[in-house]
Amino acid sequence: MTDTAAAKARMPRQIANIIGNEACERFSFYGMRNILVQFLITSTLLQHIMAGQERELAAKDLMHTFMIGVYFFPLLGGYLADRFFGKYNTILWFSLVYCAGHACLALFEDNRAGFFTGLALIALGAGGIKPLVASFMGDQFNQSNKHLAKIVFDAFYWIINFGSLFASLLMPLFLKNFGPAVAFGIPGLLMFVATFVFWLGRKRYVMLPPARTEDPDAFSKVIRTALLAQAPGQGRGGLWMAVAGVVLAVASLALVPSLGFVIALCVALVVLLAGVGGGAWMQLERARGVHSDVAVDGARSVLRVLVIFALTTPFFSLFDQKASTWVIQGNEMTKPEWFVSSQMQALNPALVMILIPFNNLVLYPALRRFGWEPTALRRMTAGIAFSGLSWIVIGGIQVVMDGGEPMSIVWQVLPYALLTFGEVLVSATGLEFAYSQAPAAMKGVVMSFWNLTTTIGNLWVLLANAAVRNDTVTGSIAGTGLSTTAFQMFFFAAFALVAALVFGLYARSYRMVDNYRPAAT
Repeated sequence: MTDTAAAKARMPRQIANIIGNEACERFSFYGMRNILVQFLITSTLLQHIMAGQERELAAKDLMHTFMIGVYFFPLLGGYLADRFFGKYNTILWFSLVYCAGHACLALFEDNRAGFFTGLALIALGAGGIKPLVASFMGDQFNQSNKHLAKIVFDAFYWIINFGSLFASLLMPLFLKNFGPAVAFGIPGLLMFVATFVFWLGRKRYVMLPPARTEDPDAFSKVIRTALLAQAPGQGRGGLWMAVAGVVLAVASLALVPSLGFVIALCVALVVLLAGVGGGAWMQLERARGVHSDVAVDGARSVLRVLVIFALTTPFFSLFDQKASTWVIQGNEMTKPEWFVSSQMQALNPALVMILIPFNNLVLYPALRRFGWEPTALRRMTAGIAFSGLSWIVIGGIQVVMDGGEPMSIVWQVLPYALLTFGEVLVSATGLEFAYSQAPAAMKGVVMSFWNLTTTIGNLWVLLANAAVRNDTVTGSIAGTGLSTTAFQMFFFAAFALVAALVFGLYARSYRMVDNYRPAAT
């Protein structure tokens, strides 16, 4: 495309509806999520658990289990949109489920069944639309104006944090001063507004039809052919790796009695994806001839993207704990009487809104002038590393507190700044990266896998929480001279730093592709 054509390209009008929808929906989601742990610790829903560390662990488990659901159901939303209903209809219908979930939280604050049903409905609704809104926004662009998509994806992430900022500031105060019915009811009202704003743009949207007909070169068919096809003189190591993955996934369900259904299911999912994906990678060339070269190359591209996604999961295990572990630490820190520790989370979106334009207008151009191109994968590598640094700082704060020294909650500003810088480099970049690397017929599903990284990240948190309930583990931790909380913090820091190293090494050999749809003629 020429510079003249790029200059004449216009921003699609319907983007305003999608951005407006996202702002209200994100206020809704973060408004309830950011007060969830605070509410659970003090509510009657956990009255059967004694107060103290065990109740805090139970509240953390519930929050991270909820987050696992939120980021697991994108698989369902992506599949339904790609194969049956299209993105618009799927977003609209799941949004109504989302609204019903908020209503349950507001109405059943003292009823375990009603409240947890509300959390389940929100997980289903929020998860169902999560892979589709960004992907649907990407559908509004083509080759003639794709250069504007980068601006819009950044604006999309900026508006997410605009909604999150006000939710993080206001909802803890509403919970403290007006009670849970009001604090959970306001996010429900915003979700209704979000759905209405999205519906208003229905006549202007570009709606790409779902792939209703059976595609002989579908990703799943290419993978199946690669695993089952035989090649003269070659073994079937890929097939046996896939079979081992299936067997181990089934065996993982034996963990249900000791670790619970959610952890066991997530472990089974990880093992299954690793086994089938790894096995297909080993034998993918066997699908050529049965399927087109384009389909086989597309399948290889998806598998390479999934490796990138897997290596980002440690980042999300650190990032989501700012709503649990960091809030609980904040409860023990000194602060003004009017201030609620969960309000510290407002720092995150406030910094994001500053950092996105700063990075685009100042940092990235400066790096280019010095001859270093901040590619998507380089930015994501640095982002994972910065998240690890933030947890080194938060762990140091915990060590001082464990020594009996009172610490002001202001000390959390530095780790929030480091973590937020990492978030901008990973999450904002990852949205556009995932869309651009996904083949056209697989965009909804690939975006679902991007969201699944957060599910797996929260799985690592649940496993770490389960480990510290084991006397042998806690005894070993005590031998280090650190408290269990401080040890976990340094463990997660190391986890992220190792992941950043591996991510950076893998990214050096990754070949970028461009899967935006062609320009209209």
